[in-house]
Amino acid sequence: MTASLRGLWLKCHRWTALGLGWLLIVSGLTGSLLVVARPLDRWLHPHYFVAAQQPAAQAVSLEALRARLAFEFGPKAAFSFRPPREAGATLEVLVRGEWRGSLYLHPATGAEQGRRGEHEGVVSPLHGLHSALWLAQTGKAILGLAAFVYLLLAVSGIVLWWPRRWPPSLRIELGKGFTRASFDLHRIGGVVFALVLGVSIATGAYLAWRPIGGWISRLAGTPVVVAPRLPAGDGPAASLDELAAAAQAAFPDGRIGLFLYTPHLDRPLAVRMHVPDDPHPNGRSVVWLDPRSSQVLARHRWDTLDPGTRMNSIVYPLHTGQLGGVAGEATVAVLGLVLSALGGTGLVLWWQRRRARLRADRCKPAQPVLSKL
Repeated sequence: MTASLRGLWLKCHRWTALGLGWLLIVSGLTGSLLVVARPLDRWLHPHYFVAAQQPAAQAVSLEALRARLAFEFGPKAAFSFRPPREAGATLEVLVRGEWRGSLYLHPATGAEQGRRGEHEGVVSPLHGLHSALWLAQTGKAILGLAAFVYLLLAVSGIVLWWPRRWPPSLRIELGKGFTRASFDLHRIGGVVFALVLGVSIATGAYLAWRPIGGWISRLAGTPVVVAPRLPAGDGPAASLDELAAAAQAAFPDGRIGLFLYTPHLDRPLAVRMHVPDDPHPNGRSVVWLDPRSSQVLARHRWDTLDPGTRMNSIVYPLHTGQLGGVAGEATVAVLGLVLSALGGTGLVLWWQRRRARLRADRCKPAQPVLSKL
């Protein structure tokens, strides 16, 4: 590579990192913290997540809960019910109304064991920063851009690293000063972890920005699965227990992962089901119901959805590390730290280079001023 071309690659790498690389540092740090914060939160606050007494065989009536919650939070509030995933766990209800947050209820009695506002605690604000930079949909689009930024940094970094002779040396010199150690860690760490970090960042971008899933399905030539149309008519709302029973009958081998209740009777009601072979913890199989009659309008098993949506069942647990259990979560935490370290060492190298240039400028002898005769 010629010196001028190498200089161009270096400028591309440096200024892309200085301009937008902070997004990757934030994503890496918050991702690692989330892996630790979630189990720590459960350990510190068991009353939110563990039922106060052994649950009875009969679960609480969802319709009774809906009526009670609608009285407290208003008739226009929407509720997402997440039944316990394991024995002894609480029933979580996500409330979206004048008050927004989560309730933690006993699954047999419906007694409230605790509640959290949308921004209370540590996990929720941390997740908001990690998934959307606290900027809602705008932040999700920015994080989608961060994936493209990483691609530029990875390609330009590999080009700059590419050795003339093979096999390349991957030695990191830790005894030759902080700057040299930072240089080796940045250069070799970026090359060694380029692919796995790329997978982590790409899956994060997919989860953050929904249009990516639609693009994948369209590229595959498959129509995106959407909610079915509601048949004409009117009538009172069906009981949530009847709707839950209809969803369960549509997938007898599954369990309800999320019951997405909305008070609007002019749109279908969705219930997400978790079937045994679905790796997504909430399940991606879906049943669409008529909220007035509990008639099943459509049912889609997770592995029959369009490719962009179907990928979510694998991408979500892969990105969070849940797909690999404790080892997978530990790997995700380490990758987040590696990504942050790459950004940090890059900043150190830039700052050291800038300081050296400033010192060199100060040491230059002053040029004599020649008077005109």
